[in-house]
Parts: sequence; C-alpha cells; structure tokens
Amino acid sequence: MARTIAKDHDEKRAQILKSAAKVFAEAGYDRASMTQLARECGISKANIYHYYDSKDAVLFGLLDTYLCDLRDRVCGVAVADLAPDEALRQVVAEVLLAYQGADYEHKVQSGAMGALPEEQQKLLRAYQREMVQFLSDTLQAVAPEVFAEDPSKLRAATMSVFGMLNWYYMWNSGAGPKAREDYAELVANLTLSGVRGL
Repeated sequence: MARTIAKDHDEKRAQILKSAAKVFAEAGYDRASMTQLARECGISKANIYHYYDSKDAVLFGLLDTYLCDLRDRVCGVAVADLAPDEALRQVVAEVLLAYQGADYEHKVQSGAMGALPEEQQKLLRAYQREMVQFLSDTLQAVAPEVFAEDPSKLRAATMSVFGMLNWYYMWNSGAGPKAREDYAELVANLTLSGVRGL
C-alpha cells in the first residue's frame, strides 16, 4: 500500500528549505551538516531524509524553489502598458521587494550553486537568464537608439543594475519595504539618467 502524504507535507518542506538557507549561509555549505539542519528545523535528521535524500538535494530544492519563485515574480511584472521609464521603475522595485527576507537564500545562491551537478546548475542559471533578459528588454526600451548603436552596452548596463540590486543585502540587511522602494527609486533614477548619456 502506498504511503499517504501528510497534510502538512508542503509546509514541512518549506520549513526545511528556509532553515537550510540559514544554516548554509551562516556555516557555509561545505561545512554545514544535516545534524545542524535538523537542529535548526527542530525535527529529527531522519525526518529531513524523508523529504530530501541528501544535503545536495536540500541545496537544489532550496535554490530551485527560490530562483523559480523569484523569476516568476520579477518576470510577472506587467510592463506592456507602461511607459518605458515607469516599466523600469516597476521592475527594479519588484526585484528589491522580492529579495526582502531572502538574504540567506541570496547568499547561498552566490556561494554554493557551484557545488551542484552541472545539469542542475544549468536549470538554475536558466531562471537567472530569464530575469536578466526581462530586465534587459525593459532597459532597452528606455533608450533603444543608444543600444542599437552598441548592443554590448545593453548587457553592461543590465548587469550593472543587477549589481546594484544584488548586493543590497550586504550593507542593508533587514531593510523593510519603504527602504527598498526608496533605494529602487535611486537605482532607477541613476539608470535612467545614465543610459541616455551612453
């Protein structure tokens, strides 16, 4: 007889992944153990193995969930009916708001993705590329003539915006929505003022 899935199965998995983000970020993925993870979760190690068969599986589950949800949220910003400048402002703000509460996940993504098998890394990088492309398309609409003359500037500008956004957690950890919206406005203004002068 097949084992039934507990009613709180999805909640337990989410709890394990949230705890894993903290443990992997603070201890470093290589040094973190399943015992530490079980302690952080407040459940037995055997219970974790019921959901994930290895530390690598936990890492992949964590990054796959985080990046897929992030991609869906960022790329889900409705920009079609917005003026280019407003579209950029909306996308930049959404990225920063989506990062709220995910400092640990962000750190693990930056430091531990390379520990996964190449096929899994390819899937995770695909999520990242979709977000980069979405922001790039949004940015291109702001100054199409500039980027038509030199397409390499579009990638550089896109990655510069992500650079400003991706490291926000390093020096402003725990910032709330208002602080994030203010910083998003600063980034958007810097970008909008700068790209047209390229």
